[in-house]
Amino acid sequence: MAKKKENLHPDTPILHPDHKRPSTRREFVATGLMAGTSTLMSGGLFSLFANPMEARAALSPDLQPLRAGCGLELAGAGKIPFVCFDLAGGANMAGSNVLVGGPGGQMDFLSTAGYNKLGLPGDQTPDVVNPDTGTNDFINTDLGLAFHSDSAFLRGILERASPATIANTNGAILVARSENDTGNNPHNPMYGIARTGARGELLDLIGSRTSESGGNSMAPAAMIDPALRPSKVDRPGDVTGLVDTGKLVGLLSQEDAVAVLESVYRLSDQKLGQVDTKIDADAVVKDLVSCGYLKSADLADRFGDPSQLNPSLDADLVGPAGIFSQVEYDDDREFRKTASVMKLVANGYAGAGTITMGGYDYHGGRRARGEVRDLRAGRCMGAALEYAARRGVPLFMYVFSDGSLSSNGMIDDTEDGRGKLEWASDNQSTAASFILVYNPNGRPQLFTGDSLAPENHQQIGHFRPDGSGETSSSPIANNVNLLVEAVVLNYLAIHGEQANFEVLFPNHGLGNVQLRDSLTAFNPII
Repeated sequence: MAKKKENLHPDTPILHPDHKRPSTRREFVATGLMAGTSTLMSGGLFSLFANPMEARAALSPDLQPLRAGCGLELAGAGKIPFVCFDLAGGANMAGSNVLVGGPGGQMDFLSTAGYNKLGLPGDQTPDVVNPDTGTNDFINTDLGLAFHSDSAFLRGILERASPATIANTNGAILVARSENDTGNNPHNPMYGIARTGARGELLDLIGSRTSESGGNSMAPAAMIDPALRPSKVDRPGDVTGLVDTGKLVGLLSQEDAVAVLESVYRLSDQKLGQVDTKIDADAVVKDLVSCGYLKSADLADRFGDPSQLNPSLDADLVGPAGIFSQVEYDDDREFRKTASVMKLVANGYAGAGTITMGGYDYHGGRRARGEVRDLRAGRCMGAALEYAARRGVPLFMYVFSDGSLSSNGMIDDTEDGRGKLEWASDNQSTAASFILVYNPNGRPQLFTGDSLAPENHQQIGHFRPDGSGETSSSPIANNVNLLVEAVVLNYLAIHGEQANFEVLFPNHGLGNVQLRDSLTAFNPII
């Protein structure tokens, strides 16, 4: 009997007869009944960096030396922008998207049954050689990291990122199990990234929910800093609402408004020098007052133009030459969310960010259902890489999901199913996460600081021939807390700062330096 035709729109909710009725926000996000929003976590204000790699000038020359004394410089500014995609519900990562293999790396092929478990029929496995070409047609290494050539993630990335951006990108897959369909996986690395010094000009971190982690999954308890609890932003209007420069900007031109505020600061500072407040902390009070005026002038100088923060007005993001067409941007909430987050992160207004996308509990139906969702996620990933390239800044991208799934061996021969195997059920044994790093100065190089072969840094841990992750292959393979620590270690490593890991995380579980080197994917890029 023919199956009932499914609605494959990526925003269509997913309900399974073997799952309980959704009752929590996390469960609503996983099924697609509620949007996976983006949120902003505010910390210290104002750094010298708009482009994280380049100091920016602001205010008149006579006021420049006073910036640091008023907290307008942050020691952590200048870190590489960080963004992660939290695919809520248990998305496929390994095999059908990023290739995985045995102890010899991605090209140490699994058994046919193992690839079947990962959703690939026998005629689409990566070890199959096309007799006409003599090559493995289902392997694509355009991104450095090997993907299945028909990966929906890959198709989406290549659609949005230019060939030049792709050529300057490399990646690594991390074999690591996590629980299915639960918010209790401590997957979210944002607090750890903040601890390394990632800061933004307006905000420190970007999350996905008004939860303690700021995302769909939890953050490791040992990394949580209550001072960085997220505040919600999920649309372009919320981004533009982050800064209020007052009514003066608008009544006057931006240049004139800044000049007035600078004059107010000078007059106030002169007057304060002639006043005895008769308060024990006289100098402290005067500094607070003076710095308040200086910060107002600085704010108007940098953000007096309302279009500066608006992703909808950024020609690199939206429009004829943009990453998204105007129609796409208007019609797709995930594109607007991605644009909003990347506007903040790539320009240095936020130090790091999470984009949560819901509806990735896509088993139990046509394979097409997962393919259309993965394709949209890939488009958002590609957009993030391309926007970083257009801004001329590097980007560290991390993609994860709560659990994973496996196939039942049935083929979906519909147009969107693409002849692949249907996803049958949740399966945490097939879970993995992956990293992509973009460097405007050239493709990041795999780590060379130990005796391991490059392929063992491109795939950290390995799979068994039967398509299950090998839990003994690395410290992170069966421990999500340690997976997050490894992500943070890799973030430090691309700065050449992995030696700081033990200082920043004295109670870590990643072992000695030699073991940590084995978990490191890339050489420094700055």
